[in-house]
Amino acid sequence: MNDGFYRAFEERYRGSRELIKARLAVYLQFVEPLLNAYPAAAALDLGCGRGEWVELLVETGFAPMGIDTDMGMLDCCLKLALPVEHGDALGYLCALPDESQAVISAIHLVEHITFDQLRMLVGEALRVLKPGGLLIMETPNPENILVATRNFYLDPTHQRPIPSMLLAFVAEYAGFIRVKTLRLQESKDIVNRSDVSLQDVINGASPDYSVIAQKSASENILALTSNPFGLIYGLSLEDLMGRWDSRFEGFAIKAQQAEAIAQQAEAMAQQAETTAQQALALAENAAAKVECRNSFPIAIHNSMLGRIVMRVRWLIEYMRGSR
Repeated sequence: MNDGFYRAFEERYRGSRELIKARLAVYLQFVEPLLNAYPAAAALDLGCGRGEWVELLVETGFAPMGIDTDMGMLDCCLKLALPVEHGDALGYLCALPDESQAVISAIHLVEHITFDQLRMLVGEALRVLKPGGLLIMETPNPENILVATRNFYLDPTHQRPIPSMLLAFVAEYAGFIRVKTLRLQESKDIVNRSDVSLQDVINGASPDYSVIAQKSASENILALTSNPFGLIYGLSLEDLMGRWDSRFEGFAIKAQQAEAIAQQAEAMAQQAETTAQQALALAENAAAKVECRNSFPIAIHNSMLGRIVMRVRWLIEYMRGSR
């Protein structure tokens, strides 16, 4: 798409250059230490788009090159005087000499190519990277249900979602010595909340993820990037579902407590009814005795005891009706 459509599409749905550049800064902790082993090292960004990552690499001290087939996207890079070229990303990678790059990145590229092309990309990256070099592959995260069922298909050039376990295995199988999955761009509001809603479960998992794979090297070089590889990143669907289950367990406990209280109230009501019936029997017996002692009939409902009998009977009927 060279008519500017894709650039306008990116700006509408992916976000501004400033936003994307801020998000991509998470990778600096991985790549920057490599400059201690390879000063001003070469780096290649496949499918560079508007050049946010290329710009960050330049600012960090690398000598990057960005490759893209869309001139509408590259125009933005050229206006910023960024080092980019128009061309096929995979073809450019395959033409590079062995161990010539410290970093190879594919930011939202792998979902645009076939699986065979993906495996070729990973294999060629392993060949082209220097010892300890890094391959970064970022893509939409199908763990996020809203991404997997709707947002992924907004882009007409997407092939299919790639589960993180599959992408990580591709890198492991190719021969990378260290592989790390980073979940990215989750809402910070949800991260530490236990009272997650159903909506949080559906769209709360990190909407993007990346696999960072490192080529084998000496212990000295591998030690440069050990810290970021040891951290945990993002929010998984399993985590959210676990919080959702815990919330319902809390609801179940409260329901059980409410049922116990209701059962206690029922028992107390039955006890009160029994007491009232006993009181009614006593009142009726007392009323009968009073009537027998009088020389002329007296209706129970006109006597004090009669009124007591009537009220007790009403109380019993009320208790039965309210249960």
